[in-house]
Amino acid sequence: AEMQDILMCIQTGKTLDEPGRMRFETREFFVKSEAEMAALFPDHPEAIENTAKIAELCNVDFEFGKYHLPLFRLPEGWTDGDAYFEKLCSDGFAWRYPEPSPEQEKRLRHEMGVIRQMGFVDYFLIVHDFVAYAKSQDIQVGPGRGSGAGSMVSYCLNITDVDPMRYSLFFERFLNPERISMPDLDIDFCARRRQEVIDYVKNKYGEDHVAQIVTFNTLQAKAAVQDVGRAMGFSVQERNTLSKLIPDSRTTIAEALVLSKQLKESCDREPRVKKLIDAAMALEGTPRNASVHPAGVVITRRPVVDYVPLAASKDGQPVTQYTASPLEELGLLKMDFLGLRNLTVLDDAVKILQEEQPDFRLEDVPEGDPETYEMLSAGKTSGVFQMESAGMTGVCVGLKPRSIEDITAIIALYRPGPMDSIPQFLECARNPEKVRYDHLLLEPILSNTYGCIVYQEQVIKIFQELAGYSLGQADMVRRAMSKKKVKDLEKERESFLHGDKERNITGCLAHGIPEKTARLIYDKIYDFAEYAFNKAHAVSYAVVAYQTAWFKCHYPKEYMAALLTSVLDNSDKVAGYINECKECGIALLQPDINRSADRFTVEEGGIRFGLVAIKNIGRSFIQAVMRERETRPFDSL
Repeated sequence: AEMQDILMCIQTGKTLDEPGRMRFETREFFVKSEAEMAALFPDHPEAIENTAKIAELCNVDFEFGKYHLPLFRLPEGWTDGDAYFEKLCSDGFAWRYPEPSPEQEKRLRHEMGVIRQMGFVDYFLIVHDFVAYAKSQDIQVGPGRGSGAGSMVSYCLNITDVDPMRYSLFFERFLNPERISMPDLDIDFCARRRQEVIDYVKNKYGEDHVAQIVTFNTLQAKAAVQDVGRAMGFSVQERNTLSKLIPDSRTTIAEALVLSKQLKESCDREPRVKKLIDAAMALEGTPRNASVHPAGVVITRRPVVDYVPLAASKDGQPVTQYTASPLEELGLLKMDFLGLRNLTVLDDAVKILQEEQPDFRLEDVPEGDPETYEMLSAGKTSGVFQMESAGMTGVCVGLKPRSIEDITAIIALYRPGPMDSIPQFLECARNPEKVRYDHLLLEPILSNTYGCIVYQEQVIKIFQELAGYSLGQADMVRRAMSKKKVKDLEKERESFLHGDKERNITGCLAHGIPEKTARLIYDKIYDFAEYAFNKAHAVSYAVVAYQTAWFKCHYPKEYMAALLTSVLDNSDKVAGYINECKECGIALLQPDINRSADRFTVEEGGIRFGLVAIKNIGRSFIQAVMRERETRPFDSL
């Protein structure tokens, strides 16, 4: 009851001792049993019978595992979705691979066959359609994201921009015929224009067929202490002091009591602090409020409300009352339309450059530019996508990247877990003679990463090449390894070594690999599989990282102006990037009522300060000033 009272105070913004506040006046707030209701209303048995009748009329059933993909409306002149899919894939293949090899043709046919067999032709047509719309409107779309970049069909349909065969990416990591589940193609768009794509989808499939997805924010340690403290009447200063004793948002209160001697002593010394901390611990992890998922959109065949209940978000837009995971289990199409700030930066940099070079396009950024790699190797990574942190810069300087493959490895390795293998990775990269392969068959799989296992795709390929697994079977084992399903994996070790006739797996011994070596390789994979990173995602982001680095290297004024504009509302980042401009020898020109725009702009002498970056000056006011000065310049501020 006390916890309910505290939650009531958190929700209503009151304190426990506030007179006249909303409270649970009775202990009767629960659903009573039939016997309890009969005892309370002995003279009205028909009311209880009516309740049962109403309950019998209510019949809701959930159907899992059946897909409800929206119906893709074919362009005029087409009646067969499969034939249209075939045409798009064939045309895209001819465009992507002007001189195709038999392996490339075989890969495309294989992927198309799996997509048809799994019933996902419409899915690819839907995604192709809204990505094509975005590109036709000059809305920047990322080269890929997640495992979807491993699909050649996605590449041929111009959904992704990474050649999966060039980078050894596998379709089965994305869509596995061994494990039937909805494909998940998340797309990055220019953050400023992402909503235009969502609006296009709403117009195409109908407003009532598209909804955003609810997400529930839970009470984290620091917020729990603040909220409970406020309800219990603690002062702002007291609350701040206690919440600062919790190291960060990922630390639980229980962990903080071990890590922070001061917090533990406060609890032992002051009963009211102990009461606050106990209550905060009890409420930690409970849903605090509902908000809209930052990217998730659901698109349905019939109106969304036929499948799931809806609610209104703060701005009145419909959101599903179920979170993303149950929606997927109910077979609804969930798409992630993500806004990526760095695509906006690239778009702005291109537009600034087009003032001098009207024909320039982002696709004109050349591959393998030595000067760009020199800049990264020297540690000049400030403002480069994914490469900005001090740790990343250190790895860049240590590795001295020379290719997209190298940048991909840095992105994949610099995260908890894989970081432990960075020293060995750098050592082998600098000294090729130190690279060791446990077996010759591993060399073509691991040579790009200097003998280290870095990617999930490498794990899959090892199972295929060394033990004769299909790519789908190999991905199933990789999933089991990442979840540490110990029983399954002990059985799998035997299949890896000796094969499995039922599943057509030949095993390592049949490939001439000694048992001792095979066991060693399996153990190494097992140790690293839960940390191995999805290469398809890393290589897609490495492409964006390279593009931002190329711009910074060759057009630093244009790039830094675009970068500063993207962080106008964040004075700390503005200050950081101004320092970077000084490092690059770019003059920052002071605000000028006649020359400055709302954003940062490029002039002959350097970058002109954007007026919106000045505190307490709104964008609409500055835009009014810019319109006014078109008639004649201002005489003074």
